[in-house]
Amino acid sequence: MFVDAHQHFWSISRGDYGWLNAGSGPLWRDFRATDLAPIIARHNIAGTVLVQAAPSIEETEYMLGIADAVDWVRAVVGWVDFGDSQHRQHLQRWSRHPKFRGVRPMLQDIPDPEWILRAEHAWAFDALLDCDLHFEFLGKSPHLDAALKLTHRYPRLRLVLDHAMKPNIRRHEFEPWAAGMTRLATETQALCKISGLVTEAASGWTLADLKPYVDHAVAAFGAERVMWGSDWPVVNLNGSYDNWRAVTLALLGAHPGVQSILGGTAARFYRFQAVKQGARST
Repeated sequence: MFVDAHQHFWSISRGDYGWLNAGSGPLWRDFRATDLAPIIARHNIAGTVLVQAAPSIEETEYMLGIADAVDWVRAVVGWVDFGDSQHRQHLQRWSRHPKFRGVRPMLQDIPDPEWILRAEHAWAFDALLDCDLHFEFLGKSPHLDAALKLTHRYPRLRLVLDHAMKPNIRRHEFEPWAAGMTRLATETQALCKISGLVTEAASGWTLADLKPYVDHAVAAFGAERVMWGSDWPVVNLNGSYDNWRAVTLALLGAHPGVQSILGGTAARFYRFQAVKQGARST
């Protein structure tokens, strides 16, 4: 099974994408399932994981509606306000949806890299554990220590590191990112997504620019804890679905765990339900 473990949809008229504006270039338009469908058909993708792109309850409801209508959207990662314990009710309600899997706060946009460790956010992790949901860590190199502390604090929490914690490929900075990722791999049970890397590279990037980071993530975590994602349509800022997919295949080569990285790991982590025959696309 080939899986895209990280993609987005949005409708600009919904108005809750604070980071998205007329200066966002190719991203300043709606992106719907009908746009992605021919791409995943071309690459024989059996399912995708739809991830939040707006910090709102309404966007999560929007995504779950898409998942209800589109068979190949196999899992949804939403958002709750970690500063509002009343949002526990949303987690409890969504946990009953067959495709809802977890949440992702937009930590990369919060100045304090240890914001997620504040005591007032503990309710959210207790709720995630109670509801058997997972947590996606959207951070960068300054967040590596916080990610490690979080996993030590909640050792039973199922956690995945989005975009391999966004190494600064543009400046060819390998450390301290590599050391931090090694600690996360060896001291915790966290998983790692190979996604979003082309947008961290300079314009005109090559396979050689990405290779040290992909190689290190795979070597540190092992294929059973690494999953591939397109980060579509954000990937269009500095590449395309097709060339990122092709580069990934070239980088992985004949790695014995390639099937896990390209689908098996994601299918296990997100606990895919069976595809509904005859479901609609929207």
